[in-house]
Amino acid sequence: MSGDHVPLSAGTDAPPTTTHDVALLDLDGVVYVGPAAVPGVPEALTAARAAGMRLGFVTNNAARTPEQVATHLTELGVPAEPGDVITSSQAAATVVAGLVGAGGRVLAVGGPGVATALTAAGLTVVERAEDSPAAVVQGYGPAVGWAQLAEAVVAVRGGARHVATNTDATIPSPRGVLPGNGAFVGVVSTVTGQQPLVTGKPDPAMHAECVRRTGARRPLVVGDRLDTDIEGARRAGADSLLVLSGVATPAHLLAAGPDHRPDLLAPDAAGLLIGHPPVTGAGDGWDCRGWRAAATDGVLTLHGAGADGGPTDGLDGLRALAVAHWAQHPDAGAPAVVRSGDAAAAEALRGWGLAGD
Repeated sequence: MSGDHVPLSAGTDAPPTTTHDVALLDLDGVVYVGPAAVPGVPEALTAARAAGMRLGFVTNNAARTPEQVATHLTELGVPAEPGDVITSSQAAATVVAGLVGAGGRVLAVGGPGVATALTAAGLTVVERAEDSPAAVVQGYGPAVGWAQLAEAVVAVRGGARHVATNTDATIPSPRGVLPGNGAFVGVVSTVTGQQPLVTGKPDPAMHAECVRRTGARRPLVVGDRLDTDIEGARRAGADSLLVLSGVATPAHLLAAGPDHRPDLLAPDAAGLLIGHPPVTGAGDGWDCRGWRAAATDGVLTLHGAGADGGPTDGLDGLRALAVAHWAQHPDAGAPAVVRSGDAAAAEALRGWGLAGD
């Protein structure tokens, strides 16, 4: 499905488990939110494996080691080995080792996953700017505070290369979105006046490494963020499935720019097990299983009540809206003004958190 097609327009009744050999899954917001699994996802991943799909896990969260991540996944009912997990700390460690050489001194900022990855790459981890680090690697960690950020600032101002595992501004949690690594990276960048080298998604290196490990021939990237997972999939030449169980919302989807438009859409990772209906039509209207979206003078209008019979994930009208809006804005993202054309559409729009009248 990757290429010159309009995202979401090409669909099939066949589930992704039959069209893709490996699912490259983000973790936060896809498999779990905080310490708990997204409801139904462990069972869905078990079914995907039973259908012959292999799983790899690709996370921008640098806080934990692959061993810790694999243990957590296994406890949630998604059996995993450390080798199944690629973290942004590992990507950063590989990049930094190439920059500073074996044994180079690196100040680690973040959770234990950062220091562990640096040590595994043959680097020397230090804790203070006075230890003359050649680089600072900054990743997410729930205990990161002023003291670590201050050391990073002093080291970068002293000449150390600033490397960020990722710049995700937020992370999902049971309490709603919370500050992510990007928020703390912004503190260091603001004070030093220097922008970091970023090594995690959307850089394609992490997905490419997971493809290499799994031997994937037609991978499908599954993620909840447009700016990392979906863009990362596009840059890696892989198809993508956006799930709405984490950070991205229907409003974010409609406003997505060309590099952030997914090939498939589902409420959660159980979307691996179902078919994804195509969106058909042209400029005057786009149809998806009984829903029609039309764009006139910059306003989207949704009509219909969905198709009678057959399974549905409740997102067919949203698919039509997205394609209609993107057809009007093929080269750039734009906020969408949405109106309902009937009572069924009004109810659907309320369910997706979209303003409609």
